[in-house]
Amino acid sequence: MKMLVCVSKTPETTTKIQLTGDQTDLDYSGVNYIMNPYDEWYALVRALELKEANGGSVTILNVGPAANDAVIRKGLAIGADDAIRVDSTEGGSLFIARQIAAQAQAGAYDIVFFGKETIDYNGSEVGAMVAELMDMAYVGEASKLEMTGNVATITRDIEGGVEVVEVATPFAVSSAKGMAEQRIPNMRGIMMAKRKPLKVVEAIEAAATTEVSRYELPPEKSAVKLVDPENMEELVRLLHEEAKVI
Repeated sequence: MKMLVCVSKTPETTTKIQLTGDQTDLDYSGVNYIMNPYDEWYALVRALELKEANGGSVTILNVGPAANDAVIRKGLAIGADDAIRVDSTEGGSLFIARQIAAQAQAGAYDIVFFGKETIDYNGSEVGAMVAELMDMAYVGEASKLEMTGNVATITRDIEGGVEVVEVATPFAVSSAKGMAEQRIPNMRGIMMAKRKPLKVVEAIEAAATTEVSRYELPPEKSAVKLVDPENMEELVRLLHEEAKVI
């Protein structure tokens, strides 16, 4: 079974986001980057678990510049067999989806894994777009995936319960919490990652369909106001006049 795991590079969760002076881009100076946790902890690790149980191969795919290679190598250290990087600095969900679909189609993969979302943009768009472009089944935000032959039984959380579906390969799936447990690369994996193949390919022609006009930071949170428990009138006034429901 051939599995493709699509990974993104995102700012570390503790990074303080700053904007450029004209607010048309993020200020990337001093930002520490990591592999998107949903891609790493859940999608990649579950693919590796399936490979260990059933055989096959796991390939990592990233769309981005050479600066992303360090993140890709971490995935190889965790256990992926090889990697592909589509060399591009273009953005936009549909552009990225077209690049992934082209590589997935060429590689004839049985399962295409995604994290449920990236922690920087939280779009949850690319997986469904790739599935549509490839005319394959797609299951979003899966918390469990088991294989029997070429049929997957997938569990996903829904409002008030869970949904269990069955789907035959090939299919695409986005992975949420519960799909797997995080793995830490060991020294042997780190050393082996240096020798594993990382293929760089040119991006296919795909017109950008969106552009960023400007970024805005959310308003700063106001300080906490303490109210004397004996002063209920003041508490009621604050709730009516100043409290904001977000």
